[in-house]
Amino acid sequence: MTGDTRPARRGRPGYDLESLLRVAVKLFNERGYDGTSMEDLSRKLGITKSAIYHHVRSKDELLRLAVDRALDGLFEIADEAGSAPGRAIDRLELLVRGSIGVLSDRLPFVTLLLRVRGNTKVERAALARRREFDRIVTELVKQAAAEGDVRADVDPAVTSRLLFGMVNSLIEWYRPRRGDGGELADAVCKIAFDGLRLPPTK
Repeated sequence: MTGDTRPARRGRPGYDLESLLRVAVKLFNERGYDGTSMEDLSRKLGITKSAIYHHVRSKDELLRLAVDRALDGLFEIADEAGSAPGRAIDRLELLVRGSIGVLSDRLPFVTLLLRVRGNTKVERAALARRREFDRIVTELVKQAAAEGDVRADVDPAVTSRLLFGMVNSLIEWYRPRRGDGGELADAVCKIAFDGLRLPPTK
């Protein structure tokens, strides 16, 4: 068979949904979601608003696609950690390492996720999924404490918030470079887990 049978992309060449989404996320992070209009986005892209609407129905849909990119990555890691063999402390470390990997790979999307405040239906849904993720982390901390691997004198919910507070703070200063995500995860896990782990009993 000869010829290209793929459907033509809609909108200005070079602006498919993926590239449109990345530009939108950059603007949302720079100006705030509420402070960015579709007119702002069309000027940034150099295309008309109607060309944008070939890809998405609304600014809310762009936000949903963006925060889901971050959340879906985090829940994939949570599923992997939840089904991994071994002790809860090891699965917790796997979850932290994987979450840092998601942050490194999808930094603009995770940054946007961590800045939503619940002002829209999309934001409230994102916050609900974040709370579910927090619950998964807290349960792993509880299991690790019950297995005698994590100090039990700190509320597991507080431990999980402190742990992921450190992870989430990376968005404020981390700028990805090729291949350094693993080094960053090593550093965070050394600082976090050396403090969390109980020394083995003699």
